[in-house]
Amino acid sequence: MEALLEGSVEDEPLTVHVECHAGYRGEQTPRAILLHGRRIELVTLLDQWLAPDHRYFKTADAAGDIYLLRHDQAADRWELTMFQRGDPSRREPGS
Repeated sequence: MEALLEGSVEDEPLTVHVECHAGYRGEQTPRAILLHGRRIELVTLLDQWLAPDHRYFKTADAAGDIYLLRHDQAADRWELTMFQRGDPSRREPGS
């Protein structure tokens, strides 16, 4: 978990809008986030886990950038708690 904290988003998590897909049990899985007016499609779910008050999702986009999202179920609020830049060789020109 210490490695995740190294890439934390400053001191406070960033509230973001998340587009989800509901699975067969109705559980939400993030598919895209809207960040600073840009839609980022999440193509890989790397991990997910439960905490007493939150659900966590470690996801990646097509460029390999990694996003750690936290869902506050009671407030129905999504937060970006960690970002890690992926492999630069996988980037599209201009991104």
